[in-house]
Amino acid sequence: MLLAPLRRPEPDHLTLPHGAEVLRVSLRRSPSARRLILRVSQVTGDVVLTLPPRTALATARRFAESHAGWIAARLARVPDHVPFAEGASVPLRGVPHRIVRRGSRSGTTLAEDGEGGPILSVSCEAPHVGRRVRDFLQREARADLARAVETYAAALGERPRRITLRDTRSRWGSCTASGELNFSWRLVMAPPMVLDYLVAHEMAHLREMNHSQRFWRLVAGVCPHMDAAEAWLKRQGASLHRYG
Repeated sequence: MLLAPLRRPEPDHLTLPHGAEVLRVSLRRSPSARRLILRVSQVTGDVVLTLPPRTALATARRFAESHAGWIAARLARVPDHVPFAEGASVPLRGVPHRIVRRGSRSGTTLAEDGEGGPILSVSCEAPHVGRRVRDFLQREARADLARAVETYAAALGERPRRITLRDTRSRWGSCTASGELNFSWRLVMAPPMVLDYLVAHEMAHLREMNHSQRFWRLVAGVCPHMDAAEAWLKRQGASLHRYG
């Protein structure tokens, strides 16, 4: 009895030499894909090539190789990672703040004016600086979001059932059918008009659960800086994910 030859498992990525670099391209098959789709995340730098079910790997490789220059150019635009560490500079409401550790005794994290500009003053042992800064930013985000929600609750006559902070990569805010609002805590690092606009946007969904012309008129009517905030998010929103 003849046994069928074992099929080698399909690789999950390709490696592409490009000049002095070696590019790693993850492979993903999708039953719904009708063509090859190449994406480079401006948040993580991940390169993903989506394949239709019947596309040969050789075809995928030729496609990726023909776009190696484009991949390298996109990767060069991915911002460097900035940890929440002593000496690092992170934005708070659009203003860079240098992280300064004030001794090892546990204390309150504060945004202050320091020598050379604004600082985040952290009192803790060195290994805990990152967690303290993150906790501080999340508290500030919750406070800013709560104030903005109150403003738009008065303007729109609607109030959410609950507000939740998350660290999402795909969207900055969302509104559920049950009236719960979700926001990225990273909005507190953007200029205040951006957080304010995102709250107006999601609060408007409490009245219009769609993106119709009526919805956009509603948002523009209560948030005059809508276009400026949208433009900032398109230009610089991805950069907020480089911190922490």
